[in-house]
Amino acid sequence: MADSPAFLSAQDEGSFAYLTIKDRTPQILTKVIDTLHRHKSEFFEKHGEEGVEAEKKAISLLSKLRNELQTDKPIIPLVDKCVDTDIWNQYLEYQRSLLNEGDGEPRWFFSPWLFVECYMYRRIHEAIMQSPPIHDFDVFKESKDENFFESQDSIEALCRHLLQLKPVKDLGENQIQDEFFKFLQISLWGNKCDLSLSGGESSSQKDNIINCLQDLKPFILINDTESLWALLSKLKKTAETPVVRVDIVLDNSGFELITDLVFADFLLSSELATEIHFHGKTIPWFVSDVTVRDFNWIVEHMKSSNLESMSTCGINWETYVRMGKWVYHDHAFWTLPHPYCMMPQVAPDLYAELQKACLVLFKGDLNYRKLMGDRKWKFTFPFHQALSGFHPAPLCSIRTLKCELQVGLQPGQAEQLTASDPHWLTTGKYGIFQFDGPL
Repeated sequence: MADSPAFLSAQDEGSFAYLTIKDRTPQILTKVIDTLHRHKSEFFEKHGEEGVEAEKKAISLLSKLRNELQTDKPIIPLVDKCVDTDIWNQYLEYQRSLLNEGDGEPRWFFSPWLFVECYMYRRIHEAIMQSPPIHDFDVFKESKDENFFESQDSIEALCRHLLQLKPVKDLGENQIQDEFFKFLQISLWGNKCDLSLSGGESSSQKDNIINCLQDLKPFILINDTESLWALLSKLKKTAETPVVRVDIVLDNSGFELITDLVFADFLLSSELATEIHFHGKTIPWFVSDVTVRDFNWIVEHMKSSNLESMSTCGINWETYVRMGKWVYHDHAFWTLPHPYCMMPQVAPDLYAELQKACLVLFKGDLNYRKLMGDRKWKFTFPFHQALSGFHPAPLCSIRTLKCELQVGLQPGQAEQLTASDPHWLTTGKYGIFQFDGPL
């Protein structure tokens, strides 16, 4: 699109992209190196001297990466032999082709922020992959698991609330609608628990989130939840649609994943959906993003909890998976640097899969950035247009704001927010439900 605005980039000194590349990403890399170092004896116990050598190699590769980033070196091609290596290197070539003559190579502070930030996580994966026998070690696992354990009280309160409603289908329509809005908001505020924003430091949910919903309502800047209800309640009443499929493109593991699973359980129990498809990452990503290991680990730990409400939910969730009412997918596209408008060309199989859904929910900030192409759109620019043709099915972005990107606001709304809270775009304090319905 010739008239699209520029990409967000770290060359804008003082911007959130700049501060991410300058401060947050080196901090995350340091934490990854420290994690590997702390597991040295475990690697030795498992693999002997070979494990220790692998740890040294991975740390050396990651230290090199951190140095490249901090000194703004050119972005170099990947050298591992993974399924996506060629696609990544082609994308790097594409970035090179966008540079004017004499601009040299794509670099950390001057290339699109989305590209270099994704590239950093892909290089972390490469460093681990190149260090067998520890090549399947998830450097972020500890932080993700910790987030779950530290949020136990909130998780229990959520499960208790869900179970008290059952059988949900026997509730009146108004009550189902009220609870639908409640679970959507819980899923939204669960997105605050983002370990890449906190640099990998703890970001668990300590309070009972249900009690906070009323107070948090004023911080929802765009609220299209009525459109979601209209769509799903209409499908429920339409006899000729026996399958109502809702897809959730997941963001963070830990507490946020629990909020998504509780919402998914409510959708099935209320018969607003007949099947839920979850989409996660194929590799550890952006510190806390969900992988299949995280998904299975959460269900297993819920099931074996000594708290009755949690174990009951865990048993129910395992049953949904076994019956095929819950389906987990992963796809290499989710960890590529491409904006989603390129999905039909780059991953037509995934686009075709999403087209089977009646509704696709995109959780979190990274998904929003990819939906919007991570460009400097005006705050009032229409959401539908900023999607640049990406429309596999009716979709909704559910996110708390953690980057300097937002479209679809009312005239004057952004200026008002800036006057009262200069950092409104990046703290995760504000949220949106932004819907793009049937064409």
